[in-house]
Amino acid sequence: MAQRDAAWRRERLTASRLYVCTPLRDDLGAFLPGVLAAGVDVIQLRDKHAPRAAQTRAAATFCEFAQDHGALFVVNDDPALAAEVGADGVHVGQEDATVADARAAVGAHRLVGRSTHSPRQAAAALTTDADYLAIGPVHGTPTKAGREPIGLQPVGEVTAMADRPCFVTGAMGPDTIGEASAAGARRFVVVRAIIEAADPAAAARAVRAAIAAAAP
Repeated sequence: MAQRDAAWRRERLTASRLYVCTPLRDDLGAFLPGVLAAGVDVIQLRDKHAPRAAQTRAAATFCEFAQDHGALFVVNDDPALAAEVGADGVHVGQEDATVADARAAVGAHRLVGRSTHSPRQAAAALTTDADYLAIGPVHGTPTKAGREPIGLQPVGEVTAMADRPCFVTGAMGPDTIGEASAAGARRFVVVRAIIEAADPAAAARAVRAAIAAAAP
């Protein structure tokens, strides 16, 4: 099994195309291995409502299956928790910890991701040592309630300027990946299209197929 050091994590990140965020759910023991086997590269624990203790307990399950499938496990918005549970990294939004503060908490050997919602924010993030960016939401989505969609034009601007992996967010799924890819996207954050599916593993395979079909 590969050693999860800084080099391995960044190499795995560079190879990643499909990034899924999920809250805690009762079927994690089936959901996680199913979607990871179907081609999910990065799995993020994102739950704004679950108690921290519950997230800490669940993290062991995320770590186990990420290890089994050679995937990355990222914690949302809690650098201290990411370090505590041995996650591969942490993702911070514009209203969360700064990249510098997140880096101080998780160390140089883990990943730090940064949400951006405009080319200006992306340019600012590129002056930090964030390992990857997310840009969006391209389309309106309940997972980003109150956040105005930015449309497709900024996707091309940001992916063209980015010197590190950049994931596009906002109602991404089999029906929207093609247009986002045409705008310049190569990596995608998918939420509802997979986590709300009756068969999440089948949905993940459909998304992977859409990504492959849209690849230049």
